[in-house]
Amino acid sequence: MAPSSALVSKLKVQLKLAVSRLRMIQQKETGMSIPTALAKQQRRAMAHLLEAGKEESARIRVENIIREELSVELLEILELYCELLLARIGLLEAKECDPGLEEAVKSIIYAAPRTDVRELQQTRSLLVEKFGKEFALQAVENSDKKVAERVLDKLKVEPPPQDLVTKYLLEIARTYNVDWPKGEKYQLEVTQQDEDEDDDDENPSGGQAVKNLEPPLSTEELSRATPPRVLGPKSPIRVTPPSPSTDNVRPVIKLPGVPDTKPVAAKAKGGDKPPPYSESKSPAGGSDDAGKSGSKKTVVPGKIPDVDELARRFAALKK
Repeated sequence: MAPSSALVSKLKVQLKLAVSRLRMIQQKETGMSIPTALAKQQRRAMAHLLEAGKEESARIRVENIIREELSVELLEILELYCELLLARIGLLEAKECDPGLEEAVKSIIYAAPRTDVRELQQTRSLLVEKFGKEFALQAVENSDKKVAERVLDKLKVEPPPQDLVTKYLLEIARTYNVDWPKGEKYQLEVTQQDEDEDDDDENPSGGQAVKNLEPPLSTEELSRATPPRVLGPKSPIRVTPPSPSTDNVRPVIKLPGVPDTKPVAAKAKGGDKPPPYSESKSPAGGSDDAGKSGSKKTVVPGKIPDVDELARRFAALKK
């Protein structure tokens, strides 16, 4: 018996309702609503169990979380199949099911009774009415292997594998900063430090990388290179010289504890007595000791006189 267009219209409306309902349930379960506080509370309770050493209790409780997440994933797959049927609603007018829609139709017929979504179950009833009981029996028994494998995996009643349970517990322990298994946190930190050190060795800093890339200079290039002006370590103390002024045309920095060996220049104005060793005559107006001895000796400015010369000058001053 060929399906009527009225049946296809009902199926279209029911598919839209099923999509809306499936989307709302997913939002409620995955964190878009208030019940997520309950999921966080459950994970926090399992973290306390791991911290207290009650690993078996935590493993049993985490299986419930895994089943809930698998259920949400199943609803997401069924929602995609309903949207596919809506997008190709014209192909449902045919008497036989289109090969491109057979997987979606049989997956919905197989999985709908195992969910609590009333709109999806009504969609399944319309599909059974549309394609006949024999077609529905093939879908329920999956005799022709047309039901999607991922739908079958999400509907398994077997307990989840232990490696999956362990991964969930490790993620919960990492989220709530719990050292489980004992010493695992320390090993992860050591491993991370080793990886960071290996990355630093493989990727050196910018200056070191440039030095590694630059080829060594040849002997000819070194001979043409200009030597540096300052050799050796630099003093950490730096003194800025004063600016020249009218009174002090050539300012000089005087450091404490260092004797000044430079000659004192006579000022241009009168009243200042020049140093006794800067001229050939003595301050008393007498002739120089060098003249008395018969040889005229010129004192070089800036040179410190010796002891004998100073004694002769003191003797000339007393006369």
